[in-house]
Amino acid sequence: MTGLGSVQPIITVGITELRGLSSVAWEIERVGAMRVPGRVFASRPLLEQENVDKALRQVQSVAHLPGIVEASFAMPDMHPGYGFPIGGVAATDVAADGVVSPGGVGFDIGCGVRLLSSEFTLDQFDEYGRRLMDRLARVIPRGSGPGGIVSGDFLPSMLRGGAQAAVDAGFGRARDIERIANRGWFEGASPDLISGRARDRGRRQVGSLGGGNHFLELQVVEQVVDRSVATAFGIIEGGICVMIHCGSRGLGHQVCTDSVATAQEAMPRYAIVVPDRQLACVPVESPEGAAYLSAMWAASNFALANRQVLTHEVRRTFADVFETSVDDVPVDIVYDVLHNMASLEVHPESLRNLCVHRKGATPAHGAGHADLPADLRDVGQPVLLPGSMGTSSWVLVGTNGNPAFSSAPHGAGRVMSRTAARRIRAGSQVQEEMTRAGIIVRPKSVKELAEEAAYAYKDVSEVVSVSDLANLAKPVAELRPLGVVKG
Repeated sequence: MTGLGSVQPIITVGITELRGLSSVAWEIERVGAMRVPGRVFASRPLLEQENVDKALRQVQSVAHLPGIVEASFAMPDMHPGYGFPIGGVAATDVAADGVVSPGGVGFDIGCGVRLLSSEFTLDQFDEYGRRLMDRLARVIPRGSGPGGIVSGDFLPSMLRGGAQAAVDAGFGRARDIERIANRGWFEGASPDLISGRARDRGRRQVGSLGGGNHFLELQVVEQVVDRSVATAFGIIEGGICVMIHCGSRGLGHQVCTDSVATAQEAMPRYAIVVPDRQLACVPVESPEGAAYLSAMWAASNFALANRQVLTHEVRRTFADVFETSVDDVPVDIVYDVLHNMASLEVHPESLRNLCVHRKGATPAHGAGHADLPADLRDVGQPVLLPGSMGTSSWVLVGTNGNPAFSSAPHGAGRVMSRTAARRIRAGSQVQEEMTRAGIIVRPKSVKELAEEAAYAYKDVSEVVSVSDLANLAKPVAELRPLGVVKG
């Protein structure tokens, strides 16, 4: 891959023309009613992946949003989504009739990744790993339907208080909150704005993994590439980590469904026209905009509480297998990041109040940012980038001078639909291949394993390389999978 200083020619992907700004940055020129250009971070190999053209057209559509500033961005893991591409980032100026779009957050509101580190080693996993995976498979509720660890009676407090409410209820440690984005909860949440249907769906899923690409994975720190940052994060080479990827389950999905319908009905009142109804939006400073943000924050609180409950269950499992107490088991949170959110942020240079949509993109704040925990403020924010099932995941660190409103990719990114993935191999074949690779697989459904196989995703190392070259985030450590619990 060539360096940042090498300007690339104009290339065409499908019907979309891109002008090279560097080897990993591309611009889509403003045409028609686009208010800003599109800006895409990708290498040539990533641009040659299947379905990229559809995602690029969505980048262009997002550029029509009222109040959008600078550019409609796409991360290197981009692929088509609902309205916005997954891996899409867009900021709107609140004071200039900037809008918020539920499709720019997505249906799994507050979905994110949490990484836990431990003092356990690969030798201990070799001895106890199968017991750990068998027990996790028994105690972690997963799949698309109902079922949770915690009684639905906890739902109201968790909608309002997030991970903090879960800790207060006995699911975790007080210090956990320091290593969770936004200290584990969003103050502006209004549970009263959550519909009865959304509540009913969430009440039966408090403390559950879900299905699709959600997972709980045990990993070993295969290599550390930035030792000082890894040490600050609490990551050591050869140590065992646990990565949890899940979100707000049916509750968040229903909130998005309800909010899209409200926005579509309200747009004519604000004279808003967008090229795709999936981009339905309302001004941030409108009754509908305020209601959506409050409901989104409540759903995000649910997602944070959900991952907190699962963290507690992981500690209970380690404590049982290694015969210690859950309070003493050496399993700590590295960080928890949300990658489906709209955040109200003040731009550091212009001081404009922005509504930053990150759909399948994670915040990636550099050293010195006020939102970072005190012990990470001199280092930067951990960025958690899971790979495809069976491939490595990565920990990166946020940078100053990030060119996309302090945003980074959230994973490897799909290259084919789940239906297409099932045509290539049966789930049983995927399971056999992972077993031969030394990965213990505990699926809810063997058949559905094929949907999340490595061949259905981009090369995560290429995504990491582009992130590094484009100054989105810098690599810190590679995590190799040892065992995975899948929905």
